[in-house]
Amino acid sequence: MTSTTKKPSDGNALDNYFKISERGSSIGKEVRGGAVTFLTMAYIIVLNPIILAGVADADGKFLGGGTEPGSGFATIAAVTALVAGLLTILMGVVANFPLALATGLGLNAFVAFSIASQMTWADAMGLVVLEGLIILALVLTGFRKAVFDAVPRQLKTAIAVGIGLFITFIGLVDAGFVRTSGLAAPPVNLGIGGELSGWPVLVFIIGLLLMISLYSRGVPGAILIGIIATTIIAGIVQAITDTAPSLGDPTSKGWNLNVPEWPDKVFAKPDFGLLGEFNLFGGFQEATVITATLLVFTLLLADFFDTMGTMTAIGAEADLNDEDGTPEGAQKILIVDSIAAAAGGAAGISSNTSYIESASGVGDGARTGLASVVTGVLFLLSTLAVPLVEHIPNEAAVPALVLVGFLMMSQVKNISWDDSDIAIPAFLTIVLMPFTYSITAGIGAGFIAYVVIKLVKNKIAEIHPLMWLISILFVVYFAIDPITRWVS
Repeated sequence: MTSTTKKPSDGNALDNYFKISERGSSIGKEVRGGAVTFLTMAYIIVLNPIILAGVADADGKFLGGGTEPGSGFATIAAVTALVAGLLTILMGVVANFPLALATGLGLNAFVAFSIASQMTWADAMGLVVLEGLIILALVLTGFRKAVFDAVPRQLKTAIAVGIGLFITFIGLVDAGFVRTSGLAAPPVNLGIGGELSGWPVLVFIIGLLLMISLYSRGVPGAILIGIIATTIIAGIVQAITDTAPSLGDPTSKGWNLNVPEWPDKVFAKPDFGLLGEFNLFGGFQEATVITATLLVFTLLLADFFDTMGTMTAIGAEADLNDEDGTPEGAQKILIVDSIAAAAGGAAGISSNTSYIESASGVGDGARTGLASVVTGVLFLLSTLAVPLVEHIPNEAAVPALVLVGFLMMSQVKNISWDDSDIAIPAFLTIVLMPFTYSITAGIGAGFIAYVVIKLVKNKIAEIHPLMWLISILFVVYFAIDPITRWVS
């Protein structure tokens, strides 16, 4: 965990509001950290349309109203950036926390493939809005924070460590350094067939080594410098090699998502036509009440605990957690995040949630909500510059995730590995996040294991009542498929 030195405010209004000096930061560090966070998660502007624009709803319509796959791409991209920008600024101003928000990966895929296939896009987004409103109600009543406070401190530490491994794995996969091996064992391997191949992977390796070198020498802004330098290198490599994108092919030697070319045009007029495209209760009419309720429950539980894990990890890395592992201003963070879930559905681009990629900005010095404001402003500017953002390669940004994963792993020493009561749940929490590609799955497995171990060791009095409730809900979450089949 990165340690910061608390200092008195210098009397500046901006400094006073965001507690910049008090948290051992500076305006320069906050601006730099906000820029790093944006560059690390800007991929969502392109990836969200890729996921949402290619799936037809129950009426055969694609998101945006078109009848052809991808017809709503530009609109989805613009609204994705708009909503991310507004919500991230809200997080910075209201909660004063270095946490950015955008459309949730995994959640958007669930909305596209599991919900929209059973109803119209407007009905699907209505369920997302409903889920967000329920979460907001849970926050305002204090229930969501009560659950957070009921979690043992060392399990919160395990969540942060697990997320560190998770984002490292994300970085390695997005760079093509680690890939699926198809039907043959093992399930993942080094590059293609056990060998590193292709110019993009080389760009990633150069970027990672550069970032590690700068960080090891204590260079201020190591992560941001690394991303910018690697983007320039990627552009030079592309100009020489003319490498094509991989288009999702795990055997391709191309760029994972964006090709680092200078676009034909830098700016384009944004289309925000999706705003307000939702039908709050339409899903209960299109699907059965039970089916719609289970879909909302699945969204709710994933969103509920993903954010809990993310804010714990960010707070730990920024040295903003108290002795119980609770971030400063936790209630405000949860309120903004809950609003984000509903806002994403109301804007027609799926639930918005807190992004663990914010850890990259924290790793480069961000400690306050000013960094979030910077990230949000850059998202808003990107609504005009979607063509340019489309050409920042993943391979230049994801080395930051690997380096920050290392920083977050350092907290593992705070777990009592000699105490099986906490060590086994912590272990499951840590390893299942990267292995299942899900923060929620890791948290759920850890919670259930904790309750079971206390139960079999006759330590029932040590189990907080809310841990019983949440563990039972996680059992339902993991068994959602057979339950759905049974009630249908």
